[in-house]
Amino acid sequence: MGKRSTLGSLLFFLGLSGICTGFEQENCTNYRLQFERVYSVPGEVAMLNSTLASYDVFNISAVPYNITWYDSKTRQEISNETGRTVVRGETLWFLNTRLDDDGEYVSVLRTPSGCYRQNTRLIVELPVLEKCGRPRKAGQTITKGVTDYLSCPLKEYISKLNSYNTTYSLMWYKGCAPIVDGNDSYSYEDNAKLKIDKVETKNQQSYTCTLTFTLDGTIGSVSESIEAWVNEKYSLTPQVRQPAGGIIKAPIGSTFSQLCQVFVPCVGNPSVDVFWSVQSDLIMETNPSERVYTSEKLTRSETVPVKGVWMERVLTISKLQEKDYNINYTCRAFSARGKPQSYFTLLPTDPDMRLPIGMILGNVAVLFIVSVILYYLFKVDIVLCFRRMFPVFYTNTDSDGKLYDAYVAYSQPNTEGFSNEVEAFVLHTLPEVLEKACGYKLFIAGRDCMPGMAIVDSVEENIQASRRLLLLYTASTFMRKRLTSSISSNNNNITKSSDSRDSTENSESKKESDRSRNMSFDGGEEIYPDSRQQLERLAAMHRSLLEGSLKVILVELEEITPAQLALFPESVRHLRKKQGAVCWWKNQSRAGRWRTCMRTKEDEEKGGQLSQSLSPSSRFWKEMRYHMPVKGKRAMCPEKATLLNV
Repeated sequence: MGKRSTLGSLLFFLGLSGICTGFEQENCTNYRLQFERVYSVPGEVAMLNSTLASYDVFNISAVPYNITWYDSKTRQEISNETGRTVVRGETLWFLNTRLDDDGEYVSVLRTPSGCYRQNTRLIVELPVLEKCGRPRKAGQTITKGVTDYLSCPLKEYISKLNSYNTTYSLMWYKGCAPIVDGNDSYSYEDNAKLKIDKVETKNQQSYTCTLTFTLDGTIGSVSESIEAWVNEKYSLTPQVRQPAGGIIKAPIGSTFSQLCQVFVPCVGNPSVDVFWSVQSDLIMETNPSERVYTSEKLTRSETVPVKGVWMERVLTISKLQEKDYNINYTCRAFSARGKPQSYFTLLPTDPDMRLPIGMILGNVAVLFIVSVILYYLFKVDIVLCFRRMFPVFYTNTDSDGKLYDAYVAYSQPNTEGFSNEVEAFVLHTLPEVLEKACGYKLFIAGRDCMPGMAIVDSVEENIQASRRLLLLYTASTFMRKRLTSSISSNNNNITKSSDSRDSTENSESKKESDRSRNMSFDGGEEIYPDSRQQLERLAAMHRSLLEGSLKVILVELEEITPAQLALFPESVRHLRKKQGAVCWWKNQSRAGRWRTCMRTKEDEEKGGQLSQSLSPSSRFWKEMRYHMPVKGKRAMCPEKATLLNV
């Protein structure tokens, strides 16, 4: 069966080559005369195309076919004739048209199952005498004052030549004169167009485009003429000004509006429509009762700086919903000049973080201020608590070469500033709390001095062996009284023995000695100057203020008035101003300030537990512990311990 079908098709195509006449006797489907005519003049090329080879007629990709051209006047098949005709499939070329070529030509398309026929009309006209161009002209309008284009009507010829890979040239004429590319505001453009810059009234003329090419060895040409009319009313490509693209944010549930603004450069009324669309669907609703609607198109004219018309249409969404977000809304302009558009994407607004951030910053500020205040008020308690909970962060002082945690400097008996209350505080209260309750080791001159040891050596060695120095004083400790000549001599010897001290401290000691000579006793008991206390103070101030190797803790046993403070040595006043003093008198009432200081061992044996003033948790003793060395657990570096022992 397959072999018979193949043989039948072969006989069909062989039979076609032998057919010369008789196409009218074939029972072909007749598509009659084409509506479009082909116009030509003698001597030029004419191209006739059959439209039968199309999917509107049959499936041209699945069914084999053959096209034959016939002259309707002679009923003869037209074939290739050098210099005269060329047949290429559905196209019939007349390379040198003559007047007698005028008439109808029949194209017959045959398939294995049938045939189709169609007539094409060729009209050959004589050119008009003394006029350039073709007798028939196509009319085209160009706009005055702008750049416009003329389009050559020979685009079908050019497309066919491109399918043959045939080269060609195109020449434009203004009247009878050829137009030079780039001269006198004219320039050749692609797609067979002639560009005219800033069209003027003088450009209203007849133009001709001539196409020259070679086909089957024959050079031929074809021309078309255009009658150009200059129109003072024009409309250029619309320009969408709003939206400008990008992202617009709006809160959910709010009313949203966006302007679609289009400018049309024109003179007169442009034929332009403006619409909103969402996801390629036009929004035609203009009723404000709808949730999504647009306003009517508004227009207004403008003459400066550019003549034109503004067109506006407002998109309104009365209540934004979740489905309205993350999609594009497009403003579209429709015109014969083009269809520009611009869109925006609607997104929900970001959460307003100003209030939460403000609250957080406010809370942080309040917390910081409260923390600073609490630290200022409870700094001592905080530090002591940290030391107790994390002793591992502090270096163990047992191997630093020091024997005492603190050296206690106070007024000795029968010296200036001495009182029984001071002695009781030093010999009983301090050891009771700092040594017994807190575990510190103190050096107290009246208790721990070696008999027969020189004062200078005792002060030097024991201060060197102490980590702190407690300088206890009252209002009268540094106030000098008039002394006898023997006392003055003794003071001079003491001053000489301390010549190794800093010159500044020596002069200060001398001033104090001179001041003491001019002061007298109020009572009858003779009081001697405290040479040990002077040495202790000088050594302490030298190490603290000049060397920085010793920390001095000022212990103020009674309230000091400004007048009394003015009589203190300058170094003491400077240290008191710099680091303050631990005030014992603040913990005591004025009436019974020294009652606790007078507590003796017999009182303790009778009284039982310590009073509130002897409790290590009282404010005074907390401040003392705060300034005292830390009892840490971390081992000290051996190199550092060795240096301290040197």
